[in-house]
Amino acid sequence: MQRSSAALLGLGFLAALTGVILVLHDSPKAGPAKPKAAPSALPSAKAVASASASASASRDAGPPEDAGLAAVGDGFETFPDGGKVPDLPNSAPQELSFGVVQFTYQGAQFASSDARSKEQSRQKAEATLELAKTDFAAAVSKGDRGSTTDAGRIPRGVLEPAVEYVLFTLNKRTVCPTIIDTPRGYWIVRRNE
Repeated sequence: MQRSSAALLGLGFLAALTGVILVLHDSPKAGPAKPKAAPSALPSAKAVASASASASASRDAGPPEDAGLAAVGDGFETFPDGGKVPDLPNSAPQELSFGVVQFTYQGAQFASSDARSKEQSRQKAEATLELAKTDFAAAVSKGDRGSTTDAGRIPRGVLEPAVEYVLFTLNKRTVCPTIIDTPRGYWIVRRNE
């Protein structure tokens, strides 16, 4: 009896999680898919860094009181320099395993009321980036709640387009050379496989 209850509870949790992911992914704010240019390479460090600044400039004042789930992805549909995110190359995997060091800030999704400022989180993430390149597990220990060496397998189409492009075009066992601004805070990511 307990085993079947636990199985049903687990299935219910997975169904709820899938529903949230679908709602976030298919948000009406995302608009229709548009044809994209073929990718030439990973975005430059300058492009990813400027995306962090420009993509969230409107969020520095904090989310509007009536902001619902649809507002979560606002500003994360393009690279920081405003460039469109190209389609993933055919060589990119359909799913992959990754690790993340997360630094939340005020106004970020799931951030606590006493979260640090966005600038403080950016500085902490940048200070941890070099460590992540040599010892990812040690960098994870310096990150906020949600940081992990293995976030599990994730298919295409779940993350924001710019974040997904960077992650899915990294080489295996490689840390992205720049921090990435996401709705959940600054990320340092490593593609595991």
